[in-house]
Amino acid sequence: MRVHVPVHRRWGDQDALGHVNNVSLLKLLEEARIRAFWRDGSGDTPVAVFDSDTVSTGGQLATLIARQEVEYLTPIPYAREPLDVQLWIGKLGGSSAEICYEVFGDGGSLYARATTVVVLVDTATGRPTRLPTHVRDAWAPYVEDPIAYRR
Repeated sequence: MRVHVPVHRRWGDQDALGHVNNVSLLKLLEEARIRAFWRDGSGDTPVAVFDSDTVSTGGQLATLIARQEVEYLTPIPYAREPLDVQLWIGKLGGSSAEICYEVFGDGGSLYARATTVVVLVDTATGRPTRLPTHVRDAWAPYVEDPIAYRR
């Protein structure tokens, strides 16, 4: 099962060639990931397991990015319609999760595929900490095969 997150492109995301810049795509993926996994009080996303004020209020857990990989399939043009960023979990580790994305746009075009490895960290020690049971339980239905990149 996948989570679908609509993310709008911004005019400033374009580069000189008229398509979404590679760095801007990482920001769009970040936006989708935050909307999917951080609670905002709406209850709209069943995989949202982290509170948005966890770190800002002295909470004990934070997520850090350990690795990112993107495969650009075709340039992403600017458009007013949001991208359909589909997310799922490619792998659950002891203290990490591999978040997979496919970015779809106009007419179902697949623009890019990406993976982000997120590590859960104890803010007091700065060390990785095990994913809690409630996180594993919430994410288990969203585990699918990871992305097999072209090499």
